Amino acid sequence: MDRTAFVIATAIVLLMAFAMGWFTHWLLHRFARGSGTDLSEMDRLAQSLHEAEETRDQAILYLESREEELSNQINQTEAELRAAMEGLRDARQEAEEMRAYIERMHANS
Repeated sequence: MDRTAFVIATAIVLLMAFAMGWFTHWLLHRFARGSGTDLSEMDRLAQSLHEAEETRDQAILYLESREEELSNQINQTEAELRAAMEGLRDARQEAEEMRAYIERMHANS
């Protein structure tokens, strides 16, 4: 066998091996993909995933609105607390003024 015939024979053997490998891969892929029940199961799982994502999005929106509502309540409560503390400070000051006035009145009598 001369050199050219050897190269041609080797090329044919390699081409046949490649073709057999490709065909085997195609067959395995075809059978491994599964039957229609597997596809329906995948569709069902995809639908469940979609529903779960929608539920998650709704939960996030609810939590964001609830957080905003609670932040508003906290701000309102803090404002009321500041007003109450101011009123208490004014009442204490007025009480001190009244005590001082009463003490002056008792001292003058």
